[in-house]
Amino acid sequence: MDSQVPARTVTFVFPHSWEAEILPKRPLIKPLRCYTYPREAEEVERGALEVMVQPAGNALKFLATFALGFADPAVPTGLWSCPNPDELCAVAGGYAYIVNTLDPAELTHLALRPVLEVGSLPDHNLLVFVGHQALLAWGANGEAWQTRRLSSEGVRLTEICGNELYGFGWDLRTNREIPFIVDLRTGETSQLPSDSVR
Repeated sequence: MDSQVPARTVTFVFPHSWEAEILPKRPLIKPLRCYTYPREAEEVERGALEVMVQPAGNALKFLATFALGFADPAVPTGLWSCPNPDELCAVAGGYAYIVNTLDPAELTHLALRPVLEVGSLPDHNLLVFVGHQALLAWGANGEAWQTRRLSSEGVRLTEICGNELYGFGWDLRTNREIPFIVDLRTGETSQLPSDSVR
């Protein structure tokens, strides 16, 4: 495998109405419908994630080209199903995109950049994105919440207990990790006492 090409993940935990395939490169013969995300991207083909999508029903398949965020193997690239069965999540080098497969012109380019991890939480009907300093959750009706800043640089998640997500954020002032809890229903956060370990 080319060391410059990040590993590509396919995680379809949520039920979905579409089918999608990551292509090794842009096809020579393109389908009738082609979409580039974001539209204003320059030189989007360089390192882009090319995906062939077959929407539900009799809709024509389309080629989705997602601009690469960072050419760094530490950030994710791949496809995820979403809590809304008609939506597709694509992440290209840490840039996360949510596309309505029934109307591919409808796109959300998540503001959390780069995304460092993506987690599917079917029990909470959320797709959770982890950034350097905060978390963002996507639900069946769009963005569910975004946390406040949890870290100076680096978030580490440890476990979920009921509706609570536990983790640590790095604090530059004290040069140590500070434990936190996120309420998965609201995105509200609280700090644990520093001697708490889960």
